[in-house]
Amino acid sequence: MNKTEMNNFEPADYVKLTHPEWSKNAVIYQINTRQFTPEGTFKAAQKELPRLKDLGIDIIWLMPIHPIGEKNRKGTLGSPYAVKDYYGVNPEFGNEQDLKNFINEAHQLGMKVILDWVANHTAWDNVLVETHPEWYQRDHNDNFRPTPWWDWDDIINLDYEKPGLREYMTEAMSYWVKEFDIDGYRCDVAGFVPVDFWNNVRKTLDSTKPVFMLAEWESRDLHAEAFDMTYAWSWNETVHQICKGKADLNKLFVYYSWNESAYPKNAIRMTHIANHDSNAWEGTMFENFGDGLEAAIALSVVGEGMPMVYNGMEAGNDKRLAFFEKDPIVWKVHEFNDLFKDLFALLKNNSALWHAKWGATMIKVPNNAPTEVLSFVRQNENNKVFAVLNFSDKVQNVQFEDNLFSGNYNQFGSGEQISFNTESQLTLQPWDYKIYTQ
Repeated sequence: MNKTEMNNFEPADYVKLTHPEWSKNAVIYQINTRQFTPEGTFKAAQKELPRLKDLGIDIIWLMPIHPIGEKNRKGTLGSPYAVKDYYGVNPEFGNEQDLKNFINEAHQLGMKVILDWVANHTAWDNVLVETHPEWYQRDHNDNFRPTPWWDWDDIINLDYEKPGLREYMTEAMSYWVKEFDIDGYRCDVAGFVPVDFWNNVRKTLDSTKPVFMLAEWESRDLHAEAFDMTYAWSWNETVHQICKGKADLNKLFVYYSWNESAYPKNAIRMTHIANHDSNAWEGTMFENFGDGLEAAIALSVVGEGMPMVYNGMEAGNDKRLAFFEKDPIVWKVHEFNDLFKDLFALLKNNSALWHAKWGATMIKVPNNAPTEVLSFVRQNENNKVFAVLNFSDKVQNVQFEDNLFSGNYNQFGSGEQISFNTESQLTLQPWDYKIYTQ
């Protein structure tokens, strides 16, 4: 076999897209504009940007900013995901200039802005219903077709077999990059739309400026040419079950094994505790994670994945925000603000915790409580992190195996210097966690 033939068997980089450099140690923050401020406007939200910058946020994700359909609307104000006009701005939130001002202010502060894009379906009274009814899916009675099986009866599905629709949607997405200088998109139910459409869209958008793309989906194929990041839903669901006593760490090991083995190293997964869906329909972060909430937050940052904050988490928001009505967050001083701020500062300053190709893979450190205490190391040539998290309601006296964790560290939070060797033991209170860095 000659060298050329051998090269055919060399592994190629599965991720062919290029992540923006600024995403390497980024933190993402979701704004539900309607509930983010008492006014529920871009102008009011803009005033909060310096606070978010101080918190450590790099990417602002705005929920859909478009006019909302009125036909078959749910509730008084409707769902932002029932889009009436892909080229319009919802007057509930302000006007085009207000949006541009918000984006410009974020950019001046060194933050990026991505818009929520709903490509799979539209409102019943979207402008396309009149101008291009042939771009919609039909049911067996030749009627417009909502997404099947679920109660999404305020929207109707588009048909991506139609080339004209693909062209229109690509041009619409390009418009907001070119005219408003946005930095990418979070794409709603991305797996319902053909992958080749997303692949082509990414190339088109990148020809204008390097963008960041987040898919609301969990699929390796989306990482190759289209999306920088996908949802780590399985992580969220598993940690939730562990914190509620419905699973142990073995299930989390399944996630991390799957993530390391099935996903390319250069893929980014979004580790999140709450989002607009889970908060509205499943429960608050306190309901969903109970006493394990702080440990779960810590793991979302120091484990592999880009952490996401849903607006209000830093204020300890303890209510389910209404989805179709005005229901503003009650802002208050809460200890989570400083917790997030300190964790995000740690992430940015410790390269072992960075994302994709820039960060280090988690390596399990075996211990004497394998189904209740998670211990791992992430290390590269510059930095090292040793994390130990007690996902149980019991005091744990932890002993470790192997010598991977040995070394001299600074303890996160206290700054105390501590040394570990193969004889070291560690006592953790119920749901406690310790993070050590070097």
